[in-house]
Amino acid sequence: MNRFAALLDSLAYEPSRLGKLRLMTGYFRAVGDPDRGFALAALTGTLSFRHAKPALVRTLIYERIDPVLFDLSYDFVGDLSETVALLWPGDHDKSGSHTPRLAEVIATLDAASKLELPGVLARLLDALDETGRWALLKLITGALRVGVSARLAKQAVAELGGYDANAIEDLWHGLAPPYLDLFAWLEGREPRPRPHDSAPFCPAMLAHALTERELEDLAPADFCAEWKWDGIRVQAAVGIGEGGKIIRLYSRTGEEISAAFPDLTEMLARVPHARFSLDGELLILRTGRVQSFGVLQQRLNRKQVTAALLADFPAHIRAYDLLGLEGEDLRALPFAERRRKLEAFVAAAGVERLDLSPQVAFASWDFLAAARRDPAAAGAGADAAAIEGVMLKRRDSIYVPGRPKGLWYKWKRDPFAVDAVLMYAQRGHGKRSSFYSDFTFGLWRAGNDGDELVPVGKAYFGFTDDELRLLDRYVRNHTTNRFGPVREVTHMPDEGLVLEIAFEGVNHSSRHKSGVAMRFPRISRIRWDKPAREADRLETLERLIAD
Repeated sequence: MNRFAALLDSLAYEPSRLGKLRLMTGYFRAVGDPDRGFALAALTGTLSFRHAKPALVRTLIYERIDPVLFDLSYDFVGDLSETVALLWPGDHDKSGSHTPRLAEVIATLDAASKLELPGVLARLLDALDETGRWALLKLITGALRVGVSARLAKQAVAELGGYDANAIEDLWHGLAPPYLDLFAWLEGREPRPRPHDSAPFCPAMLAHALTERELEDLAPADFCAEWKWDGIRVQAAVGIGEGGKIIRLYSRTGEEISAAFPDLTEMLARVPHARFSLDGELLILRTGRVQSFGVLQQRLNRKQVTAALLADFPAHIRAYDLLGLEGEDLRALPFAERRRKLEAFVAAAGVERLDLSPQVAFASWDFLAAARRDPAAAGAGADAAAIEGVMLKRRDSIYVPGRPKGLWYKWKRDPFAVDAVLMYAQRGHGKRSSFYSDFTFGLWRAGNDGDELVPVGKAYFGFTDDELRLLDRYVRNHTTNRFGPVREVTHMPDEGLVLEIAFEGVNHSSRHKSGVAMRFPRISRIRWDKPAREADRLETLERLIAD
């Protein structure tokens, strides 16, 4: 456990990507099985402990430290694991005398029942020093925050065998912690692991956001264009098992979501091909028309899939790409060839909940820019409201995991924007723990005693570090009330601060006091020049929904 704690501590202070890569690769070489496998699982976010949650950690520390003192300390530090690790009243004579290995810690936590877990966790914390306690709490809460992505961790372990991260991505969803077979292959002791599932997930290929400068260096003839739909990316995989067809529906990250969409798995079972894998967008269609993301959200994450839910929110897959067919891996083919195969596949499938994402014919970037701004005029028709922009894909691009440069681009429509008034602010976490960086903003609407502000959203990004310091200073100097970690700031018509908020869309919401919910709001500009009374009204957002 000490070596894992030292790794996390070093990663937290290492600013460079190559430096983090060296630290992880060195750890994987020096530490044996199964500890290094569990460390890899932690770094890639695949470890979870069902009953070990932040609420349990708070309960344990409240039993040992005055709750008011802890809350004040947590508000100052901004990180739960770090605050608890420093305040935990461990026995310094005993801590570190018998430090458990990482594998021991995980086995102990997995074996503990919900009733046993508080005592087990407390004993583990007693046995560790401050850094060890911090690492343990990071481990069980899943919030490492050491600046390492899952992709970077996979690259680090791949370097043990001289491979790149794509070699690990292709195997990843058929493996499980502590990855003994993976390390044995990378070190040349065993052959390459084979996937156990006949309908495996293929790591998704992603696109880069297109900039105007990049566009100048691209040739229209080299690219295909298609609409970027406002749904969620999914992958449908069908294989053959002992009992017949095996059908899997995966999210973009590889999480299986088949059980939540029995209408789609039933449709996929009727496709005449026995084995295939396709990439597409999950949408809700009513009377042949694509619904907004807000409608799709009402279908997602439901614990029970009822007949009424299936009838009210009919799911649909709009296909982008064909990755495999009847045992043949198509990912190494150029996109143009895969597209031709996809067109033939969808036509032969002949099922009602699967169709082809149409391509947008264009001869110049100016034409495509106009189509991006106004999809309805470019032939999208009634589905235009569900289009976020266009996707550009090189005709000769192969399908590779991750976000390779120069192959696929997303060119989104310009965001909506409103001027809103800052109402509340809350301290951030991690590196932002010293700043008020989570901002709640509101719009004007008619009230019983004249116009009043109603909160419509929260934003915590979009501003520079310099702007964050200015916003933090404004919050501290204009606080009118406090509610725990939240500060209310002055928002009178002549005194409030106006923020220009950019967002991707808006929908009706019964969970919000304003009745609306904004999608991906962020602060695009601080309007120091604009009085609060001139901020926009709630009706502005409501008209966008009507449009």
